[in-house]
Amino acid sequence: MAGRVRNLLNRDGRYFARLVIPKDLRPFMSGKSELRTPLGPDYRTALKLLPGAVAALQHKIALGERRAAEAGKPSMMVGRYPLSFDQIALRNYNDRLAQDDALRNAGPQWASISIDDRIPAQLRRGIAGQLNDADLAELVENRIARFRQIGNTTAEFGTNEWRELARVICISEYEALSRVAERDEGDFTGKPTHPLIAEAKPIVDELPPVPLKGLLVDYLEARKAVGKGREAKRRWTPVFADLAKFISHNDARRLTKQNLLEWRDARLKTLSAKTVADVYLASVRTVLSWAVDNDRLGSNVAENVRQDVPKKSLSREKGFTLPEAVEILRKARDYVPARTNNPRTTEAPGTTAAKRWSPILCAFTGARIAELTQLRKQDFRKEGETHVVRITPAAGTVKAGGYRDVPLHPQIVEMGFVEFVEAAPDGPLFHSSRKDGISAARTVAGRVSDWLQSLGVIPEGVQPSHGWRHRFKTVGREQGVSDRILDAIQGHAGKTAGDDYGDVTIAAKKSALDKFPHYDLSS
Repeated sequence: MAGRVRNLLNRDGRYFARLVIPKDLRPFMSGKSELRTPLGPDYRTALKLLPGAVAALQHKIALGERRAAEAGKPSMMVGRYPLSFDQIALRNYNDRLAQDDALRNAGPQWASISIDDRIPAQLRRGIAGQLNDADLAELVENRIARFRQIGNTTAEFGTNEWRELARVICISEYEALSRVAERDEGDFTGKPTHPLIAEAKPIVDELPPVPLKGLLVDYLEARKAVGKGREAKRRWTPVFADLAKFISHNDARRLTKQNLLEWRDARLKTLSAKTVADVYLASVRTVLSWAVDNDRLGSNVAENVRQDVPKKSLSREKGFTLPEAVEILRKARDYVPARTNNPRTTEAPGTTAAKRWSPILCAFTGARIAELTQLRKQDFRKEGETHVVRITPAAGTVKAGGYRDVPLHPQIVEMGFVEFVEAAPDGPLFHSSRKDGISAARTVAGRVSDWLQSLGVIPEGVQPSHGWRHRFKTVGREQGVSDRILDAIQGHAGKTAGDDYGDVTIAAKKSALDKFPHYDLSS
């Protein structure tokens, strides 16, 4: 009768990969006593899937060990990824040659150093069994310790198993040194001659898959912890889904540079070069770089996958001219929604208010339109004689991450905006959503943009709302306001380290904004 297959569990005709979690690790793994992965009802299929499933479960337990170690617990599990002695010898041999390649690539110093004849001689004695344990340890224990650390062996110093492994490592080291000597003479064709290495079975990568989309989720969680990443989640999630669909799998370990090049070229057929470069490739490169920094991946295959972007030729200024700005502000001031008896087609009061007030707010704050359409009644206050609005991520999202206080320009106050705020109910001014303010604010911002476009007042080459940000900076410079104060009002990052010193106060901002001339909307 055949013995039971290790780690394979049959429950009611269905198979599972199963690993018991050591008791000391259970507090660090949600209190679970075991891990399971379903393998389906077919026995042969289950056997085929079992090694990979067990490796993935072993990886989860290894992560539990890491959490335990971070909590001050000693390492409790060894031999997580066991290899046979010939495979350890092969891995050590390959590691040594890879190290040799890296040193030769770093410069000529390595190749000019001759091999100490005493080392091969001592390795030959180790292979022959002529060294005692202490001499063997001095020669190769550092290599055995490495394989013990990464879970390939449990051999402990002084045991027969350890001594056998030490002799195996001596063979591997001697073979590697032979190749190094050949390379010093210009011969890079050498192969291992000892049967232990030459006939070793190929090492199957025991590392479990790293979900590509899972890396994005973890990256976004890390950004969220420092108050960032909201915009990245919206823009990058469909990018990663598209990449996984294109390469027909979701394993970041299997992702190659060639995959990315082919994906890039395919997307260039339907998307602009700027979108491919700044959204598609940049997002993958950023997340994989984070994965490398956090020991989730060994390398970033997207690092050198780039896309050139043609320089956009400008036929006019990026911001609104004074006549264009005046025309937009007049349209906004005089806006009245179309009358209808159908409640479904009646414009929401918040949208009407946004069309009425957001252009003048953009003109005198230089803020992004979505930062304004997410404003709430509680974001406004009065300090002395100065009315102040706080643009804050607490209301939705702020690209720079933190809040900023902006005094209201006198023309905004004179037009009755303060009275509008005071008469409004608590909560958002320009939409009614209490749950998803970010989406609601973006929707309203889009409606304002569409409305302005429909009026024919937005010149070609200028973005309906972003044009105000350019104009704000232009007018401020014309009035002699420093860029640092303008940046503080608009929410732009400082350009030098010195910009982080000192504060741009509300008084300084008010003094700057008072220099902005009123727009003549009389006619």
